[in-house]
Amino acid sequence: MLLFRNANTFKRDTIIQVIRRKLSSIEPVKLAYASYESTSSSNDADPAPLVVIHGLFGSKSNWNSLCKVYHNKTQRKIIAVDARNHGDSPHTDQHTYEHLALDLKELLAQLKFKKAAFLGHSMGGRAVMYFALKYPDFVDKLVVADISPVRTSPNFKTMPSLFNVLQNMNMPKNVPMSAARTQTDLQMARFISDKGLRNFLLTNLVQKLDGSYMWRINIPTLMANFEEIAAFPKTNDLMFEGPVLFIAGGASDFIQESDHYKILKIFPKAEFYYIEGAGHWLHSEKPTEFLQHTIEFLNNKH
Repeated sequence: MLLFRNANTFKRDTIIQVIRRKLSSIEPVKLAYASYESTSSSNDADPAPLVVIHGLFGSKSNWNSLCKVYHNKTQRKIIAVDARNHGDSPHTDQHTYEHLALDLKELLAQLKFKKAAFLGHSMGGRAVMYFALKYPDFVDKLVVADISPVRTSPNFKTMPSLFNVLQNMNMPKNVPMSAARTQTDLQMARFISDKGLRNFLLTNLVQKLDGSYMWRINIPTLMANFEEIAAFPKTNDLMFEGPVLFIAGGASDFIQESDHYKILKIFPKAEFYYIEGAGHWLHSEKPTEFLQHTIEFLNNKH
């Protein structure tokens, strides 16, 4: 019996050591970012900067025009980032919300921001929610675009099929970008009927030095970590008590009205707004209304 108990103790201690090693191995990466700011020097009276993070398959460039408006209308310094394994940011084997939150914390330290507002769409929305729950003292306010901390849309779970399509493309070589986009779009059209979605995915097509083309998103890592991306992590009753705007597409099913009470348990000061006729990519489908309501929220003194 004593030997059995010792064996169990050894097994338990080994598991704990593995978990500790795994947690201690989480390292942030330095995120690529674009900055939108005026030439005048900043001072302590300026509002907190706004950090914008895209969703799955996205990049900071998708938010370029909106970020210019945010800077002009809010007087905030705007930082649009590429999440790890996307855009110009480093590729790694890890991609969880704990990693994404730690990357944002590293970014704030790098930029010497004591506090910031955050706007995140889809995957980026979950990243900023998790960041706020883990590091609330660094957060001024949140804008969460069409994603929920309590449920996952069935539509999101179809994303692996897009990975398969991208991974199996016959990539162009030694042709201009316009021709490469046309060739790749024709291939994708056999599997993806939505022209807007194809155009969005094509923003990730880049040319290498040898003339061949590649996807700048890290498809193998995102596929391997998709279960982590598709579910919001357990937060052990953590709560963020600052102001939060959940802005959703009226034609999307990512934020259900029936889940509001569950969301309010995590974000008790949450507000909800639905843009009629907009789907999951509401910021590109209805940019004027999206900007109007998010800017109003960001400028509100709360």
